[in-house]
Amino acid sequence: MDFPTVATYFSGLSFLFFGTSCLTSSYMKREFIRYGYDRQRPLVGVLQILGGAGLIVGYWIWPPLALASATGLFLMMAYGFGVRMKIGDSFLASTPAFLYAALNLYLAIHYGGS
Repeated sequence: MDFPTVATYFSGLSFLFFGTSCLTSSYMKREFIRYGYDRQRPLVGVLQILGGAGLIVGYWIWPPLALASATGLFLMMAYGFGVRMKIGDSFLASTPAFLYAALNLYLAIHYGGS
């Protein structure tokens, strides 16, 4: 299995989990209040689920869907990283958002060149 395939599944499954957690977890509810985006939490959760599913479905059926999903997830995670920096979280605490942004940027470039 090549790296783009592993990366697609890793990111896709991660965001299916993160999106579900965003909608159901009391921890995530508290985190979004801390970020100052508590009203946007349900939308973010749904977009994460759609992005994760879009990566996996796009991989198998229609690569432009994977491109759109990876681009959306990149933008969401880049913004999330910026929010974490703005509220004073350490770079280390913000690293997951940065790494997922980088991973999805890689996937967007990969699917954009397919």
